Amino acid sequence: MKRTDYISWDEYFMGVALLAAKRSKDPSTQVGACIVDEHNVILSTGYNGFPIGCSDDEFPWARIGEDTKYAYVVHAELNAILNANGKSLRDSTLYVVLFPCNECAKAIIQSGIKEVVYLTDKYAGDKSTVASKKMLSTAGVKVRRLIPRDNSITISFETE
Repeated sequence: MKRTDYISWDEYFMGVALLAAKRSKDPSTQVGACIVDEHNVILSTGYNGFPIGCSDDEFPWARIGEDTKYAYVVHAELNAILNANGKSLRDSTLYVVLFPCNECAKAIIQSGIKEVVYLTDKYAGDKSTVASKKMLSTAGVKVRRLIPRDNSITISFETE
């Protein structure tokens, strides 16, 4: 008999987004994203970090103060869109750990992504999130929160 405890496609792709988030060097927030086509093929991944060529040792990671990370960091969603290197993202699905901000929503809409699946919406009341939801809804992008079957998936590098 085949296994019955395998993870769903949604859990798999959100797991990839969570794994991508582990690449972020941001000390306070790690976000990952994974873009998938209608055949469940991964088109791209991304995580929040500085643009290529901008050293994460030279740019600020601070959240408050005169010079903060916010002017420099590329969000996971935009990184995933840019990392697709020109592949069509039309009718694809974006899996993302944190609900997208308004700037990422613009890129999601413009790239033709048809659905956003997110894990958490911790900034739901912020103006940028409210604007994001309004734009995504108006543009006909489906949005849904993933409620995983289990709270965790364990990955081990041990093969036996």
